[in-house]
Amino acid sequence: METNDQIQTGDIPAASDVPAAAEGQQQDRRGGGKGDRDRRGGGRGRDNRRGQERDSEWQERVVQIRRVSKTVKGGKKMSFRAIVVVGNERGQVGVGVGKAGDVIGAVRKGVADGKKHLVKVPLTRTSSIPTISNGRDGAASVLIRPAAPGTGVIAGGSIRTVLELAGIKNVLAKRLGSKTPLNNARAAMEALAALRTHKETAKERGISLEQIYS
Repeated sequence: METNDQIQTGDIPAASDVPAAAEGQQQDRRGGGKGDRDRRGGGRGRDNRRGQERDSEWQERVVQIRRVSKTVKGGKKMSFRAIVVVGNERGQVGVGVGKAGDVIGAVRKGVADGKKHLVKVPLTRTSSIPTISNGRDGAASVLIRPAAPGTGVIAGGSIRTVLELAGIKNVLAKRLGSKTPLNNARAAMEALAALRTHKETAKERGISLEQIYS
């Protein structure tokens, strides 16, 4: 066993004599924890970016905001009700309702409720719908039918908002019965949910696609 006195100065290697690989290993040992933390943090950053991209795909439009009241033991409790339509303009749309003590909270709840009740809409190459459809909610009834390219969205009120956020560019719609925005929006959702492509209809009937067109 050697003592400190027996170690000669010339036996200690200089800094220039240490290989670069050894330096890298030493640095990795010293800063390994930090590097791991950076890599773990980078994964969370990517997840956050993906979440923001998914949120940016959705568009939100407020159809109506009303102040409502509820009679309680101590009197009347005032709150706000917001009707919100959420869609990505690529075949997915939803209608939500939110109630809160302030407008911002009501809209936020409406957006969350709309994303829970999304409907997948089959779109054609001309950004229209494949067939005629009719939807009903309460006293409101809505009739929608496909239109030729260049027609645009011929509809009004909350029905127009639902069709636009669904990504439909050429369609004809008619409101029948009640004028309530919420009932009309939900009736339009029922009509869109009932849509079927020609291929799906042929499969359900057990016939070929050529027989559908003939």
